Amino acid sequence: MTVPSPVLVVGCGLIGTSVALALAERGAQVHLEDRDPRNVGVAAEAGAGTSDPVEAPELVVVATPPAAVVPAVEDALRRFPDAVVTDVASVKAAIVEAVDDPRFVGGHPMAGKERSGPAAGSGQLFEGRSWAIVPGERSASSAVDLLERTVVEIGAVPRRFAPRAHDEAVALVSHVPHLMANLTASLLDGAPDGHVDLAGQGLRDVTRIARSDADLWVDILGHNSSAITPLLTTLRDRLDTLIGAVGDDPSAVDGLLKQGRAGTTTIPGKHGDLPTDVASVFVPIDDTPGELSRLFGDAAEVVNIEDLRIDHEVGRPVGLVEIVVLSGRADTLVEAMRAKGWSAYR
Repeated sequence: MTVPSPVLVVGCGLIGTSVALALAERGAQVHLEDRDPRNVGVAAEAGAGTSDPVEAPELVVVATPPAAVVPAVEDALRRFPDAVVTDVASVKAAIVEAVDDPRFVGGHPMAGKERSGPAAGSGQLFEGRSWAIVPGERSASSAVDLLERTVVEIGAVPRRFAPRAHDEAVALVSHVPHLMANLTASLLDGAPDGHVDLAGQGLRDVTRIARSDADLWVDILGHNSSAITPLLTTLRDRLDTLIGAVGDDPSAVDGLLKQGRAGTTTIPGKHGDLPTDVASVFVPIDDTPGELSRLFGDAAEVVNIEDLRIDHEVGRPVGLVEIVVLSGRADTLVEAMRAKGWSAYR
C-alpha cells in the first residue's frame, strides 16, 4: 500500500501537523493551510509539507477545532470535487450528520499530548493508536477504504463506529476522564505550602492530561454534552454515596473501590489485546548516564516488559523504576535483578 498524494492538511495544530509529518515521511506530497500563517511556517520548517497551493489533492484532512470543522469540510468539498475529505475532531455525530456527501468520511485519531501547536507535532504520534473511522449514511465505500488504508499506512489501527456510538465511547474513555483530571488538579491550586511536596507518581498520572489546551477542550465538551452529561450524573451519584460512606460505612466504600478496580480490568492491554494479569517490580536507580540502559538490558534478558514508569525522588538524583511484567514472571525478575546487583522488590 501507499499513502495518498497529494494531500492537503487544513489546520496546523498538534494533530494536523502530526498527520502531515506522518504522510510526508512516507512519501506523500503534503500541502498545508491554517488561518494563522505562523503555524504553517512552523509545520513546514519541521518537514510537514509546503505552503504552496494544491490543485487536485487526493485527500483533504481537516484538523480544525470542532466548531470550525463543518464549514472547513464543506469548503474543501466545494474546492476539490475529486478529493476524499476527512476530519480529526473528537466529536462526530453533529459533524457527520451535517455533511451529506459521499466523499466525506469522519475520523478521529485517539492520540494527543499535553502540549499543543505545530511545534509539538510528531510523525510517530499515531503509531499503535486507535483511529475511529466514522462514515455517514452516504459515505462512498471507496472513500472509507481510502481513509482506512491511509490510517494503516501511518501506523494507526482503524476502528469503525457509528457517529453517536463514537461520541458515547469517547465521552466514557476520554472526555469525562479529562474532566476528572482537571477537577483533581484544581484542588492543588492554592494548596497550603508544603502539601504538594509529598506528591508522587500517582498524582502525576491522575493530573497529567489537565495540562491540555483549555480553550480546545471547552469546544470539545460543548459539542458532546449529550453523551457527557449522563456520565457526570452517574459520577455525581457515586460521589454522593462515597461522601456519605467515608468513615461511617466501610462496606459501601469497599464496594465502590472494588467496582473501580473491576473497571480497570476492562481497559485493553498492550497492542490492544485483552487485559492480562500483571505485577510490578520496583528498582531504585541513580540518575546518571547509562544506568537506565543497563537496567533495561538486565531486565530484558529475563522477561518481556509489559510497561514501564519512572518516578523521580524530590531533592535527590535518584529515581524509582516500576517494571510491569506478567504476574508469573515477577518473582523471577526480582531474583535475577538482585543477582545483578539491583535492589529489586515487588
